[in-house]
Amino acid sequence: MKRFRTPAAVIAITFCFVACRQPEAPAAGPHKAVSGWRQQLKASLPLLGHRNWIIIADQAYPQLNAGGIEVIQTNEKLLPVLQQVLQQVNASAHVRPIIYRDRELQFITENQASGVTRFLQASGALFGNGLVQTILHDSIFKKMDDASRLFKILVLKTTETIPYSSVFLQLDCAYWDADREKELRANMENKQP
Repeated sequence: MKRFRTPAAVIAITFCFVACRQPEAPAAGPHKAVSGWRQQLKASLPLLGHRNWIIIADQAYPQLNAGGIEVIQTNEKLLPVLQQVLQQVNASAHVRPIIYRDRELQFITENQASGVTRFLQASGALFGNGLVQTILHDSIFKKMDDASRLFKILVLKTTETIPYSSVFLQLDCAYWDADREKELRANMENKQP
């Protein structure tokens, strides 16, 4: 076997080895890149269904530790992201949103957070006639904690700095409702085989 005795040969072989290697794929993780968040939402929505959640989060929204949570950084303010999410969810044939907001937001004054009044008006216009449930912030986290054990939660993190401005959408079935479910259960109870 012939041995290479010159340092130049060793360097050349090393260079060829490094240059010919396939690049490693980036490590997969629960966070997605900023670019293309709209496309990521569009691709994710058909996979989401009854009992999944979409959260349009303010900038201070914490990184959660549950395994069923995916975070997408949008680098945009909350209202444009909320508008896009509501448009896509409302246009889907399979899900509809149950909307939750933090009750605390209603009690924040302009002196505490400049722009909160305008934000409330603009977000209210986006909700239209849709029912918006307001509950305490900790109660929403309890709901999400319970849900994340079995169901996926998609978080679209925004650059919004108004406190308690996050919007929580619990997805429900668009083609089946509670009244039909109740009727179905009554039929099953009355007509057991």
